[in-house]
Amino acid sequence: MDEINVFTGKTVEEAVEVGLNALNLKREQAEITVLEEGKKKLIGGVKAKVKIEKKSSDGNRAVAFIDGLTKILELNAKSELVYDGDKVVINITSSESSRIIGRRGEVLDAIQTMASAVANIGRDEYKRVVVDCEDYRASREKTLTELAERLAKKAVDRQRRVTLEPMNPYERRIIHSALADSEEVKTISSGKEPARFVVIVPNNEKPYEGRRERSFGDRDRRDRGNGRDRDRRDRKPREGRGGAPRSGGSGKSGKREIHFGTFLGNSGNGGENEE
Repeated sequence: MDEINVFTGKTVEEAVEVGLNALNLKREQAEITVLEEGKKKLIGGVKAKVKIEKKSSDGNRAVAFIDGLTKILELNAKSELVYDGDKVVINITSSESSRIIGRRGEVLDAIQTMASAVANIGRDEYKRVVVDCEDYRASREKTLTELAERLAKKAVDRQRRVTLEPMNPYERRIIHSALADSEEVKTISSGKEPARFVVIVPNNEKPYEGRRERSFGDRDRRDRGNGRDRDRRDRKPREGRGGAPRSGGSGKSGKREIHFGTFLGNSGNGGENEE
């Protein structure tokens, strides 16, 4: 019975060369198993024998994993390895693309995370894996780039920070990249995963010094009797015993607190958490 991908030669090296040429592979792309070292005899001899198979690449492992996953989930889908070099790019085609992509790409991101873990098994250096479906990544990148530019303009016009809603690392990178060359704003990331978000900071930002920071709860409180703001900055401090102004305490008197959410730009118009 003939064995598949088994090659012979006078020496192991010769057998390997024969096999690589026959399979059109480079040595680094092949898994080589020596079946027989080969022996020289006075009369005749035993040829060297090797078995050569193409290595399962990082990308191929990820593709096999995705196909197995979609089968378990009973999704009509097929994945294709588009690129396997300094990074891995895989595209999924399906008649149920909305289920694979999920809300704002949440399902697709989860598939990408797991496929990335599979592709990087046994690697010393991390290789980036991108999983796409129906060109969702390109469409999402365009949407986020336009969003970043629009909110950057708003930040400059209002001279105030704009805080975006939490995003995954991939989408945050898009926002940072879209505004990286801006001379009017800078971007920073804040918060902890999975609720980490981007803040757009205008270079002409108004200082908070002299302004009263308010939380959402006391926003827009007004004097309903005469329509004027009840800003305690314009009210004389009440005197305690002995004629000294009251200090300390909490709530209606004493020190004013700076609320963290407000400091990031969520004051005034109810926050800038938009997408």
